[in-house]
Amino acid sequence: MTEKQAALRVAELRELLAYHARLYYEQDTPEISDFEYDALFRELEDLEAAYPHLATEDSPTHRVGGAALDKFDKVTHSVPMGSLTDVFSHRELAEYLAGAYRVLPDAVWSVEPKVDGLSVSLTYENGMFVQGATRGNGLIGEDVTGNLRTVRSIPLRLSEPLSFTVRGEVYMPRKVFEELNRAREEQGEALFANPRNAAAGSLRQLDPKITASRRLDVMIFNLQEGSLYEDGTVPASHTEVLDRLESLGFHVLGHRRRLADADSVLAYIDELGELRSTASFDMDGAVVKLDDIPRRAILGEGTGRPKWAVAYKYPPEIKQTKLLDITLQVGRTGVLTPTAELAPVRLAGTLVSRATLHNIGYIEERDIRIGDTVEVRKAGEIIPEILASVPSLRTGEERVFVMPDVCPSCGRPVSVDGEGTGAAVRCTYKGCPAQKARSLIHYASKGAMDIDGMGPQVIALLLEHELVDTPADFYTLRKEDIAALDRMGEKSAENLLLAIDQTKQRGLERLLSAMGIRQVGQVASEALAMHFGNLDALMAASFDDFAAIPDIGEVTATNLVDFFTNPSNIEQLDRLRSLGVSVEATRKKAQGGTLEGLTFVLTGTLPTMTREEASARIKAAGGKVSSSVSSKTHYVLAGAEAGSKLTKAQSLGVTVIDESAFLSMLGE
Repeated sequence: MTEKQAALRVAELRELLAYHARLYYEQDTPEISDFEYDALFRELEDLEAAYPHLATEDSPTHRVGGAALDKFDKVTHSVPMGSLTDVFSHRELAEYLAGAYRVLPDAVWSVEPKVDGLSVSLTYENGMFVQGATRGNGLIGEDVTGNLRTVRSIPLRLSEPLSFTVRGEVYMPRKVFEELNRAREEQGEALFANPRNAAAGSLRQLDPKITASRRLDVMIFNLQEGSLYEDGTVPASHTEVLDRLESLGFHVLGHRRRLADADSVLAYIDELGELRSTASFDMDGAVVKLDDIPRRAILGEGTGRPKWAVAYKYPPEIKQTKLLDITLQVGRTGVLTPTAELAPVRLAGTLVSRATLHNIGYIEERDIRIGDTVEVRKAGEIIPEILASVPSLRTGEERVFVMPDVCPSCGRPVSVDGEGTGAAVRCTYKGCPAQKARSLIHYASKGAMDIDGMGPQVIALLLEHELVDTPADFYTLRKEDIAALDRMGEKSAENLLLAIDQTKQRGLERLLSAMGIRQVGQVASEALAMHFGNLDALMAASFDDFAAIPDIGEVTATNLVDFFTNPSNIEQLDRLRSLGVSVEATRKKAQGGTLEGLTFVLTGTLPTMTREEASARIKAAGGKVSSSVSSKTHYVLAGAEAGSKLTKAQSLGVTVIDESAFLSMLGE
């Protein structure tokens, strides 16, 4: 092939790949198989490798991801990426529309789905995609251009040399999300809670190749600035904007309608709601915008939110399905937790087949029986829960569930811990196999010692081959033993041993959390480590010493005394210490810190730091971090996409601050 022939073929391949990508991602009507698409892609890669000067920035081959970054640069948005006012009922929406009609009696609305993803801006100069950024706090976001180049529905070059910035929502299609979670489950990795979390985590990977593998998509829903026409013509309507963007090759919002009266808007809101379970993407609401762009100025802007648009938020989906069985899970503390085995049902973007039933009191209160039709929803759009049974649909074949007298794992008698409906049925045999496995999983989990790669399936293999019995055994594993396990090998064994070794310096607070002491979680573990400083001082403490700590109540103090007077626990801690695990606190209690005595709750995405980093800085300055908002909360530190915690803070009158105010409190 001559150089001229190669140049012609490269141009042809790029056009073909762009065409087939549009069919696949925008119209869902592919004409060729994935195999055929990949063959065209590899041919283009080979030609660009043979003729490097033919490889341009807008080539589809750039979608596989470039070099990994150390961090993301900050981007100041020239047009703020604000949010919309939420309404939660037909009544609230009708009131909003009535107010708008009083000002604009002939108002026409664009009603469209609200994609549950991550908001981004895409900037083009002379038809070339030059920058992509996350929303951040609305004013400052992160430069994720390299990662967004891997999203195949984002055009890298437009058919016209236009310069503008558009806004869209990056999301993970449900089908891709389910495939990703299946693969993570097989590899023993933690599952993503929902497609939105998966999309956010994928877009913020420092390695673009990982982002490319996640097959993200984007829907464009707004023109931020610039012109969509070479002659500078200003579009008259939002509908015209989206039609024009679609003609330029963007994947724009579908299922949108122009409607002129309140009844039609409300009816279409309900119609869109019916699509939630069948759409290829997660939809958490609908957006109602004044379609006439020039007249938006008449309705005006509120404090950081436009008055010409609102977001209607749908209530959590509630669906009916069959309760096929009730099984029991034995936790690390021996508690037997009943779990509902359900006929699979799609909720909030995922297929749900199991839900916790908490305890026997929960089952009895709701009269839940095996074989019942039950109503299911996702609490907070994440955790599946059964709301109630539907007795009217019973056939007479349903069975009342009875808690067993013996542990389903070890066969030893169980005991009832506590009184009333919240009483826990517990296996107290320390050698129970299920408890042993759960304790090891907990020790290795992210919130405890965080052993990367040590998931439930790997631990199951180690137990099956009798390579571990207690957490201390993790530190005596040999490479050859791990490499011999199914789906492991030498490289995986080396990585796992390195991850285990790194946990030795996690500190006393993480070790305490990992030991699974009843009612001693991360917050209490940090308080104990900071107060006592090292393991020896902790082991010498009395009930009164424990109870005097603000985060430790009398029940927890009793649990601590029981734990540290148990010879097997002392032996285990001594063995961990002898194997090099640090038993010293990583931080001392801040004396007179700028945030001493203040309790913070964090929500949303902060512009320049993670929530973990912000939490560490609060604690270093003497403050406390809580996971829930209450009347005792002093401040809620809120970032972009803040959720229900922000709403609760506002209802309780708790002061809400942003990152800038937080840094000011720290004296920065």
